[in-house]
Amino acid sequence: MIKKVAVISLGCDKNRVDTENILYRLNAGGFELTDDMAQAEAIIINTCAFIESAEKESIDNIFDAARLKTEGCLKKLIVAGCLPMRYKTQLDTLLPEVDAFVGINDYSAICDVIRGSDKLYLCGNDAPTEKRMLSTPPHYAYLKIAEGCDNFCTYCTIPSIRGRYRSRTTDSLIEEAKFLDDCGVKELILVAQDVTSYGKDIYGRPELVGLLKKLLGECDFEKIRLLYCYPELVSDELIDFVAGESRMAKYMDVPLQHVSDGILKAMHRRSTHDRIVSLFGKLKDRGIAVRTTLIVGFPGETEEQFSELEEFVREYRPEHLGVFAYSKEDGTLAAKMDDQIPTRVKIERVNKLGRLAAEQAKERNSAFVGKVLDVVYENIDYDRNMFVGRTEFDAPDIDSVVYFTADFVDVGCTYKVRITDYDGYDLIGEAVK
Repeated sequence: MIKKVAVISLGCDKNRVDTENILYRLNAGGFELTDDMAQAEAIIINTCAFIESAEKESIDNIFDAARLKTEGCLKKLIVAGCLPMRYKTQLDTLLPEVDAFVGINDYSAICDVIRGSDKLYLCGNDAPTEKRMLSTPPHYAYLKIAEGCDNFCTYCTIPSIRGRYRSRTTDSLIEEAKFLDDCGVKELILVAQDVTSYGKDIYGRPELVGLLKKLLGECDFEKIRLLYCYPELVSDELIDFVAGESRMAKYMDVPLQHVSDGILKAMHRRSTHDRIVSLFGKLKDRGIAVRTTLIVGFPGETEEQFSELEEFVREYRPEHLGVFAYSKEDGTLAAKMDDQIPTRVKIERVNKLGRLAAEQAKERNSAFVGKVLDVVYENIDYDRNMFVGRTEFDAPDIDSVVYFTADFVDVGCTYKVRITDYDGYDLIGEAVK
């Protein structure tokens, strides 16, 4: 009988929530969890398959785990998540090392998968458990409020992998949030492929603000943060609520992908350049920090269209910027488009925007020197011999950090830190006594 199970989680924070659901079910099912792969009798790899690089990471992890069948205790290798959803029965032939494939709607059966002999679990209609085994530090956690996506951007595989947009009920989210609140979570981070569409499928209209009001009213979180807001649905009501509510982090992740009308149309994005400019102006005016992502080298992107994107970044200066080269993904409309951009050109454009973002970060951070900021302590950097935290304007794992010295700190607590210097994207300071 298999007793010891290890779980590897790859990809985004939405995947992390799924993994935490899996961990909870395994623990409730009587399995012993281990992070020592060599000692595990079963390994579950929760995969990402959004773009080619994510697929490669997933495959590499599968091959690494498969070697333990001859080198360690491993009896069963299970692959879960996006990779099985994208390729379904093809993987049975391509990856004979794998003993079972589990889709995103089948996690409630995970204990049966370990104990059983069936190879494919891809047709369930599972709802997530409201209880999880957290893998984040104790002071913050993610709450996935919806699954799937209805935006059908021409470059994106998510709708084909995770299906149409499906909001969770407000009652189920409040129940899960209360569980996280009872666990001592101080910062709740709402995630979905598009949090701003929350509720449209079950309530007939977006109800994100209504959900936020209930979460703040029924739970004691110090901060609630929003990730992945679709630009067209960032309403004035939402902006006013985030700006005016003290327990809302003054932060939004708003993936733009581009700002040129021609490219936006080709991407099937509903944005326009003018609406994006208006939105960013409102967010800046209300003191809300913005993280955004941009895709360069989309099929047909001209030098003029790239220059338009560059000028937007130069003028509106998003606090956090991720720049990605377009990835040609099989099964998407964009993969069939003419005028595919050479890899060399895509890399040049990524680097050009990257240098601009670095210059802006340097200017922004130099202005913080001498100021006192509220910083949540999260970790220790032993190489620097300093504590590591972040401000309200930074999300965990992806944004800038603050390195600081202090006499005493406690994880998840907030300290006044005087900024004395900076290093690239990150700040350096000392706690104010």
